[in-house]
Amino acid sequence: MADGGSSGTDTPGLDRLLGDLNALEALPEHWDEAAQTGAKALVEAVDALNAEAFRRLIRSLKDVPGVGAAMKDAARDEVVYAVLRRHGILKASLFERVEAALDTVRPMLASHGGNAEVVSVEGTRADIRFLGACDGCPASQLTFYAGVKKAIQEHVPEITQIKQAKGLGGGGSDTIKFTSPFANYKDDEWIRAATLADLQDGETRFTEVDGHSVILSRFGDRISAFKNACAHMGLEMSDGDITDAIITCPFHGFRYALESGECLTAPEVQLQPHGVRVKGHNIEVRIVT
Repeated sequence: MADGGSSGTDTPGLDRLLGDLNALEALPEHWDEAAQTGAKALVEAVDALNAEAFRRLIRSLKDVPGVGAAMKDAARDEVVYAVLRRHGILKASLFERVEAALDTVRPMLASHGGNAEVVSVEGTRADIRFLGACDGCPASQLTFYAGVKKAIQEHVPEITQIKQAKGLGGGGSDTIKFTSPFANYKDDEWIRAATLADLQDGETRFTEVDGHSVILSRFGDRISAFKNACAHMGLEMSDGDITDAIITCPFHGFRYALESGECLTAPEVQLQPHGVRVKGHNIEVRIVT
């Protein structure tokens, strides 16, 4: 039987080749320090030799008619691509760079039982989907804005549209948390907005927090906090109708679920979330701009 990614029984696939390399790289772990240093130097020397050979080969052929297209076609092979990437001949794709950006926040997501995956990267847009406990979590919007979106913006500035894919994640958790894993800010950044006694189960109120108008809602032991601004034109919704935990913008009729911030009229937009936590009997908000 052929290995995954191979074209014949005698052609090793990328998985097998990488597996062999990983096994060999693990061998020096039990060697003495001198042997480890020598093995590492040998690998680095071979890598440097191969990288320079590839660069010279590409430079010598780049002006030959048709070679550019042939090289691009050859780079579609997973083994060729992996080797050229290892030696820096090819740059990482946008998809790989978005994946790398997610890697910077995955430990924090994992600490709360969640994860995230790249659904697609097309042009300047990336779609990200939450998995595990992060999927459907009341704080998922804050996690998306303050964690995932920020990481991608910092590491892949070419991506200007970062959207959260809905409805196909790995399921939520039965454990309710008041805050996102990215809501661990310093105490002086949290501002008391109300008390639990002030906000009854099922109630929504509009309040001022540090000069910002905020929508606070309570759903049993869960609290949501959003910027009081319709995602359509940024107009305040204080006079909007609230029915069955759905607020309707009084200006153009955009409808939002107050539990998640999701827009039911135009799913591609959502309310801007703020950090929210319950400390003692107090509901505290951390303004996210």
